[in-house]
Amino acid sequence: MIDFKLGRTNDEFSQLQMRVVAPTREILDKTLEELVELGCYQAQIIDATLKPAPEDRVAPDDFYSTTNHRTYVRIGGAWVEVAKQRMDAIVVVRKEAAGTLAAPLAAPLAAPLAECRKLRDVKKGEMVVCGANGVRIQPEFKERDRLGFAFMANEISSERRAETAVRKIAEMMRQIKAEGGRIVFVAGPVVVHTGGTAAFCEIIRKGFVDTVLAGNAIAVHDIEHQLFGTSLGVDLETGVPIEEGHKNHMRAINVINRYGSIRGAVEAGVLRSGIMYELVRRNVPYVLAGSIRDDGPLPDTEMDLIKAQEEYARLLDGAKMVVCLSSMLHSIGAGNMTPSWVRMVCVDINPAVVTKLSDRGSQQTLGVVTDVGTFLNLLAQQLWV
Repeated sequence: MIDFKLGRTNDEFSQLQMRVVAPTREILDKTLEELVELGCYQAQIIDATLKPAPEDRVAPDDFYSTTNHRTYVRIGGAWVEVAKQRMDAIVVVRKEAAGTLAAPLAAPLAAPLAECRKLRDVKKGEMVVCGANGVRIQPEFKERDRLGFAFMANEISSERRAETAVRKIAEMMRQIKAEGGRIVFVAGPVVVHTGGTAAFCEIIRKGFVDTVLAGNAIAVHDIEHQLFGTSLGVDLETGVPIEEGHKNHMRAINVINRYGSIRGAVEAGVLRSGIMYELVRRNVPYVLAGSIRDDGPLPDTEMDLIKAQEEYARLLDGAKMVVCLSSMLHSIGAGNMTPSWVRMVCVDINPAVVTKLSDRGSQQTLGVVTDVGTFLNLLAQQLWV
């Protein structure tokens, strides 16, 4: 370490200057890449290394793999912010900018100079950032108290009072909507199983849900509940399985198939309540991403995985908050597409699910370990306070 200055207040940044020594160039390069991800950059600032993609869907072997933090690359002596920030992507630089930025371009560019791109979307000849030279990361720093959320950011525990966490989340949701921001919900079928449907519908009606990202199952069981009063064949009022109730989710799919879509069933007056009904009536966009285990699936379910991913990314773009409700795989998928400056909340009765989302790179996630139905009912109450 050469020099270290510790910031003692929210307004003071800590600064560290250090010398890195490694036995081989390969180890040194790997170490430097890991330090870049922490927000470090080399004292000797040089332009980013750009290499052409050798084939469609193929990047040079030493391509830079992105984090979800705000990223800048140095091109022609100037720092350029990377657009469409997300983790596990490559950075593609437009050929017009790859030469130099010293002189202004003849005309403004409609597309960004540099942007994150999924590996499958790279085209032969596009210029790809390689190595850690000329790359700067700006991690989101944790404030000592951000709207009272600091108490939640240290560890995930079922021993915290859910009411306290929900009150803080409701405060943030009201603030985001007051500022015109968008809130995205990622929801699993547990919302229905745990009795959270009515509360979630009320939250939708009050305008706090701008998009829902989910799988086939939540829609199937929500519709099953509205048409037949069961979820997974269990009467949600009594908690008792009904005779031949195991057929009800297939009967629900059959009804929707008869009308061609969920919207078709709503417009025909067959589906008159529930989560999907509220989304359709209020024109709240949703994506149902399919999987190999889906029954049916519903005609609204997108079974092309790449198209579903693209729709997720489109609807997450510009969101200010993402609330994940007991759906590990869909939550991780959404987290991978979400930059670190977007607040994420993950609610699950299983602490391991909440931890996994954070461990997968979405370190901005605030975890609430509680029953999802309980959480939604508390949230609905707090949003009206």
